[in-house]
Amino acid sequence: LQSNSCCIGTGFAEGNIEPETMIKIGGNSYLVSPSPPDVHGCSPGWSSAFYGAECFDSEVHGYMKNLGKQKPCESQNIDAKKVELEQLLMMETKNYRKTIKFYQKLLQKERSSKGPETKSMLPKLRGQLQEMKSKVQFLELVKKYVQQMMYAEQWGVESCMLPTVIHNGRTDIMDVAPMDESSLLLYYSTEKHQCNNQNGVRVLQAGTPLGLMAYLYSRNAFLEGYVQQFLYTFRYFCTQEEFLQFLLDRISSTLSSSNLDPSTSLTKICNRSFYILQAWIEDCYSVDFATNADLLCTLKEFISSKVVPLNGYGERLLSLLEDASARKSGSAHQCSGMDKCEEEGEEDRKTLHSLCKKLSEDVSRKGFVTLHTFFLQNFNWKLSKGMGPIAHYQRERPYTISSVLPKPCYNSFTEEFPGSFAKADEVGPYLLIEYSAQQLCCQLTLLQQEVFHKCHPVHFLNSRALGVKDKCVAVQKAVSTETVSVKVCNLFLSKCVQDQYLLQLLRYADSISTWIAAEIVTCHPSKLQVSLLSKFLLVAKCCYEQRNFATAMQILAGLENLIVRQLPAWKILPAKVAEIMEELKAVEVFLKSDSLCLMEGERFKTLPTIPSAHVLAMHVQQLETGGFTMTNGARKWTKLRNIAKVVSQVHAFQENPYTYTPDFKLQSYLRQRITRYKDADISALAADNCANFHQIPAEKHSRKIQDTLRRMKATFQ
Repeated sequence: LQSNSCCIGTGFAEGNIEPETMIKIGGNSYLVSPSPPDVHGCSPGWSSAFYGAECFDSEVHGYMKNLGKQKPCESQNIDAKKVELEQLLMMETKNYRKTIKFYQKLLQKERSSKGPETKSMLPKLRGQLQEMKSKVQFLELVKKYVQQMMYAEQWGVESCMLPTVIHNGRTDIMDVAPMDESSLLLYYSTEKHQCNNQNGVRVLQAGTPLGLMAYLYSRNAFLEGYVQQFLYTFRYFCTQEEFLQFLLDRISSTLSSSNLDPSTSLTKICNRSFYILQAWIEDCYSVDFATNADLLCTLKEFISSKVVPLNGYGERLLSLLEDASARKSGSAHQCSGMDKCEEEGEEDRKTLHSLCKKLSEDVSRKGFVTLHTFFLQNFNWKLSKGMGPIAHYQRERPYTISSVLPKPCYNSFTEEFPGSFAKADEVGPYLLIEYSAQQLCCQLTLLQQEVFHKCHPVHFLNSRALGVKDKCVAVQKAVSTETVSVKVCNLFLSKCVQDQYLLQLLRYADSISTWIAAEIVTCHPSKLQVSLLSKFLLVAKCCYEQRNFATAMQILAGLENLIVRQLPAWKILPAKVAEIMEELKAVEVFLKSDSLCLMEGERFKTLPTIPSAHVLAMHVQQLETGGFTMTNGARKWTKLRNIAKVVSQVHAFQENPYTYTPDFKLQSYLRQRITRYKDADISALAADNCANFHQIPAEKHSRKIQDTLRRMKATFQ
């Protein structure tokens, strides 16, 4: 399991004379220094929402228990554990990096045929690399566990203290009746949990909005995945303003007492509020704060006026907001949230990450046990072998039908290129034939990745209110993001601000499908049309084999266009190529069968994946079906937890990007063609191309008439 951008500074105060606090987590007691925390990330990450309490299994707990203990009777000091873990992780990472470089040298020798003895060494070295990689990932997981336990869970309170959390933030204490935990939260009991030593573990089932917000302060809320699941789904029962005010009220009421005894409930509530707020900013800035200027202004004003004068955490939060704003406006690629204080170490990690990607790609080429095996086991497919290069057609320039094409219109997914579409028009579809299916697959994947990495798990929630339906065309072209009616089954609170990026993502998918259909119906002559149809089928096959299911399904939608399906070219298509269409339909059935089908096994952790946005939105809509509220007014947390688990895969896939080399010339051509045809009328385009109709040649038709007349004349003679 990959770590979620969680770093721990190595400069922990060795000579700290402050008293230590005893905390109990996972059935073990640890000593923690109450000094201010190091600069690090607080967001638990997608794995916390997906795996929940199972994110850290018994192996992690056992390793953590023995880490930093020189003697059996030695106390469980987290400071010592952290130092030893940092040293182990640094050594294992360096060894892993060196081994990868050595592997690459051997691989180059093998390709140049200069070292036949390297063939026997490569499989052994590849096995060692997998073991080393697993060890590094395990240590990163332990490091994440140490960080969350060290900095977040030390400020957790017992569940019986949750009414106190609510009470400390109220300004109208005299008018509020006393409340107990049972009136806020509803639990159900389970058997002994594998991650701790307690019997009869209570699992949260439902709660009032106030109770669910208060549960963020409970002990082990971070480790059990509740915090990350809450950040994904709280908009179903409270607005961003209500949640922010809840946190700010707790900070205001406890801030003046937070620098006293670290074991008091006031100190715990204050510090836990800071960590929850930081986790919210780190994970959801783009969907909550960047789209709501009033919310961001309220937070900045509170931090500047109330927190900064009394607590050093204020400057850190302001710096975090500035960094998040810069990343949002500057780069579309997902940020890792690494610490500024470890920039040098981060560069090493990035280098290692790129080397791992190259290794994974090479391993995939060497041992191609890819998606074929998995699908064969589920669908008993008989997959066709890869087709050879398609013949090149160099003929006269085909005519274009400009009368039915809309004027070029650029959006966030297309660049405004210098000049016009003349260059792309001159080339026409011939350039698509000249490139191989693999080349087109790589560049279309990079274009799809660019738009996919801008989305957030929250974007897939409440999609019915945005007009997304279970149809092939999810978003009507005539509907803009500004005119979407929120009166249609809005599951969020009415005052909750919702980012509508999902509509842009689906429109991009629709533009790809329309472009595919338009290229085919405007292609002339018929032989070139067959070649182009074959090329798109091979590209789609390559896409789903590389786990780019988004582009594969977009091509399938374009090929299933009613006009395209009636073309005569299908009858003369090679049989092996025609079989790909059935494979694509089987992939579509597979994707629709289970909301977590792409998260099964270990492949999604090592191989890049891009899911189909529309299919994922439909899975979330299915989970949203039914009420969220129980008869007593409590919200069903089990339902919300399942939704959070499904949408968390968005961040999981974004963590593992494709590393293809971009071909900017081909990408420029593809962008122009997509923009040209994205709003085209396929039926009008097809009507002006004689290759789209079943026709009998005139000479052959007249010859048949003459032969008939000749036979009739011979009959009468």
